[in-house]
Amino acid sequence: MAEHAQSEFGFMTVANTARVQREKGAPITVIIGNPPYNMGQQNENDNNKNRKYAVVDSRIHDTYAADSKASLKNKLSDAYVKFFRWATDRLEDRDGIVCFVSNNSFVDQLAFDGMRKHLLKDFTHIYHVDLHGNVRKNPKLSGTTHNVFGIQVGVGITVAVRKREGEAPPEPQLRYHRVPEFWRKEEKLGMLLENASASHVSWQELMPNATNAWLVALHNTEFTSLIPLGEQGVKKGDSSATGAIFQLYSLGVATNRDAHAYNFDRAVLATRVETFIEIYNRAVDTMKARGDKVSSDALIDTTDARIKWTFRTKEDLRKGTYCSLDESHYRTSLYRPFTKMALYFDHFWNERRYQQHRIFPTPETDLENSVISVSGAGSNKPFHTLQVSCIPCLDMLEKTQCFPFYVYDEDGTNRRENITDWALAQFRARYKSKIQNRKSKIDKWDIFYYVYGLLHHPGYREKYGDCLKRELPRIPFAPDFRTFSDAGRALAHWHLDYEDIEPYPLKWEEAKDAPLSYRVEDTMRLSKDKTVLTVNPTLTLVGIPPEAFEYRLGNRSALDWVIDQYRVKTDKRSGITSDPNCADDPEYIVRLIGQVIRVSLETVHIVKSLPQDFGG
Repeated sequence: MAEHAQSEFGFMTVANTARVQREKGAPITVIIGNPPYNMGQQNENDNNKNRKYAVVDSRIHDTYAADSKASLKNKLSDAYVKFFRWATDRLEDRDGIVCFVSNNSFVDQLAFDGMRKHLLKDFTHIYHVDLHGNVRKNPKLSGTTHNVFGIQVGVGITVAVRKREGEAPPEPQLRYHRVPEFWRKEEKLGMLLENASASHVSWQELMPNATNAWLVALHNTEFTSLIPLGEQGVKKGDSSATGAIFQLYSLGVATNRDAHAYNFDRAVLATRVETFIEIYNRAVDTMKARGDKVSSDALIDTTDARIKWTFRTKEDLRKGTYCSLDESHYRTSLYRPFTKMALYFDHFWNERRYQQHRIFPTPETDLENSVISVSGAGSNKPFHTLQVSCIPCLDMLEKTQCFPFYVYDEDGTNRRENITDWALAQFRARYKSKIQNRKSKIDKWDIFYYVYGLLHHPGYREKYGDCLKRELPRIPFAPDFRTFSDAGRALAHWHLDYEDIEPYPLKWEEAKDAPLSYRVEDTMRLSKDKTVLTVNPTLTLVGIPPEAFEYRLGNRSALDWVIDQYRVKTDKRSGITSDPNCADDPEYIVRLIGQVIRVSLETVHIVKSLPQDFGG
């Protein structure tokens, strides 16, 4: 309906085309609907993309996306977002109403900040009833029990009103009502029946902030006064942008084919990569041989489990671009906390490298660079951070954002410090009276470790927890700079060098009726009191201290992450097996358990020794 050339739709009858033309010319003032909500296919093998709508997609790009500060804007491709944009434009300059029952992620997720801004520009009154039911955000919910439609995403009712004459308010009015999160769907539907009129609903008046957040977090005003860790304008080199501690920051690498791109065994990974490249290049040969007579999609066998097609590989196929193997692209990556795997790191092979090729461009840079990684905006888990010294996966933490000390050119040359001179000047000026000794003058490494130490402070995380789910961290000036900086340096040692430290001493209980084996096949099992870990039928580790579980990365302890990741896994679709057992070092997993326990205990000790006053 929004497209200019209706004649492109050849499937329409003459009568239907005439009806469409009449409707397009009608002065519509009320639009009501329940648009579909799906961002797109799960992967390119599905061949089930959302239809492209050039006009509406362009309007979203020029409005919602243009005014968004989010790094990831792909959620704006969701069909329901297109409906909001189309419906608003369909009103043209008339007063009217748009009412949709839709996915309600646009209310609070960062990717929709530009959309929220434009909704308040386009309408004078907005009402939203939040019916919750987001199972992905809260796994304690059940779609069939708590969601009004029995689906996985949250649902809301939005009534957007444009009334510019007479009683129009001087500023847009934003009203919000939230039902209890654990209400069953029958209770939610009952509430809607009882409150058939908007005038019966107990509305909460919302006051959006400068970042276009509608549900403004507690302590938001204070949080926004702190120094940002990273800022989009600074990242892009905008001279008018306000300062930030880091110049460049980046998401972790996204392969969109983890089973093919990662493996504990580099030899297994190499076999898969070579097979994938061979299949892909054959498709390019066929494409070039047939010329314009065949579509690229016709050359793709989506049932072939040896290859997983993604948007990038399909685009390269259409261009006729060959893929070549490069041995230097086999790299070490931190796939999950304290879980290193082999990764084939390549612009073609990985769907999005983001800026990781400027952070860890060569294997040599792994030895010298350090990165403070944090859970990104929009995370559903408690804020967490981990320092790394190799390429992190996007899902290493929740929506991993990385702040490196060094950045490089793509060939590994031209190393430069990534902490801004502006930040250095701010810290030196702030602590000038407290740090008089020239030898103890603050440098950029001091600031780097100060940030890492402060991000672990329990008071900081508790006070600004809601803010940290909505945007990147901001850093206060703590009264005691050196203590936080020294703590961050100590934490970095334990978190980066965990494979080299002496393991925590655990008691080994060996089976009497079988020879000792270090091999882990199935998931290792903790006892109910979590003091005993069964590695396999021949080996049990006893004496795990309860304090080890206090060091958490998201909803799991560091040890829980290791237990979850270190087991033999076979990908259902591809049949690819990833085996963490190392023939050259059979004791690695057992040793790692003791090392991560010790890292956890040391981390808890350091965090508990931090000053109570963190400056916030």
